[in-house]
Amino acid sequence: MTILGAGESGTGAALLAASKGYAVFVSEYGQISPERKALLESAGIPFEEGGHTSERILASALVIKSPGISPAAPVMKLIAGREIEVIDELEFAYRFTSGKIIAITGTNGKTTTTLLTYHLMKEAGLDVGLAGNVGKSMARQLMDGDRDYWVVEMSSFQLDGIRTFRPHIGILLNITPDHLDRYDYSLEKYTDSKFRITRNQTPGEYLIINADETPLESYRDRISAGIREVSTASGDGRAAWYTNGTLHFSDFAIRQDETSLRGAHNAANMLCAVEAARLCGVSENTIRKALASFRNAPHRLEFVGKINEVSFFNDSKATNVDAVKYALGSFSEPLVWIAGGVDKGNDYGLIMEEVNRKVKALICLGMDNHKLRDAFHDQVTDLMETQDIRQAVRSAMEYAENHDVVLLSPACASFDLFRNYEDRGDQFRNAVTELQKEFENKTMEQ
Repeated sequence: MTILGAGESGTGAALLAASKGYAVFVSEYGQISPERKALLESAGIPFEEGGHTSERILASALVIKSPGISPAAPVMKLIAGREIEVIDELEFAYRFTSGKIIAITGTNGKTTTTLLTYHLMKEAGLDVGLAGNVGKSMARQLMDGDRDYWVVEMSSFQLDGIRTFRPHIGILLNITPDHLDRYDYSLEKYTDSKFRITRNQTPGEYLIINADETPLESYRDRISAGIREVSTASGDGRAAWYTNGTLHFSDFAIRQDETSLRGAHNAANMLCAVEAARLCGVSENTIRKALASFRNAPHRLEFVGKINEVSFFNDSKATNVDAVKYALGSFSEPLVWIAGGVDKGNDYGLIMEEVNRKVKALICLGMDNHKLRDAFHDQVTDLMETQDIRQAVRSAMEYAENHDVVLLSPACASFDLFRNYEDRGDQFRNAVTELQKEFENKTMEQ
């Protein structure tokens, strides 16, 4: 067996495979981190880095590849057409669990919904693990024992690598154009990839789907699982729905302001997570308490702090226009919007109406801001450009008035000025904290 890629998923798969008696070889095109090298060495697993040895890979009957490796990569073209099974780490891990899987996918909102579903089940006292795109790999965690339930976040890339993987509950949140370069720039192929979440499901299992944001009718006849639709537009025929600031389920309702998440997009995420938890027997009382106590992952509409009645939110994870649309829709207050970075082919027309209604100032944070600037220079009263996030925060404070919101929601990748979106969000948080302390010191001196 060959493992292609020595990241979290690859290392986890290698360790599990070795523990099950497989002869394992790990091949990493780049460099392996010292921590992961130590793990492989301690398990006696041979590895290479800085390239792939084709003879050794082609001698394998099974290849487990990192989701990030494109089918168009030279090593994958080498394998194509050979009698070699190619799967993903989650497919491999699935073969060694008897737990029920709750698998969550969608273009936006996956991590929030995954973490919330896990939180709901954990608060109910269920034996549940968290895996996929969050935390440790499922394969690595199985080294320490199985769980009754696994809540798993899955990207389209991971879904492409499944063969027998079958969730007891699948959740499909939404589908909007993303990663199309991986799918021959075909939205249909990308959509087919997302619907792989239900391809192996059977009657008695469930697919929870946001009917507002997925092309369900085109796929309904292919789905064997019980379909439970949720909606933020209509309650007709839905298992759960959201209207007038309230989440409705079959036998109870809860106002969104009683939960820790804001915005219609998070209402949809909550509908899906709660419906999954209810199918697993979680009680209404536990759900109410858990929705109030939940804390989302960083960089996803994360409340950072307040300075002189101006609130700052870090939404650095919003690297496409659809994610920004959700963020803008989460606020009724006037906004100072910080955006920009590496443009991903954005169509800013999708958010023009929201920007017109809510954004009083736009701060373009990036090396090349011309597309963002050209799109909104007629819509926004105040517009400035900077490559310094500290200056962006300080200028935002100058534009803002009491009860306004400063929102970092970039709509772009971060690699022009930052290591990644986490680095961008961390620097934003630090800049806000620094400015907050300055204002506090001024207040104490007066």
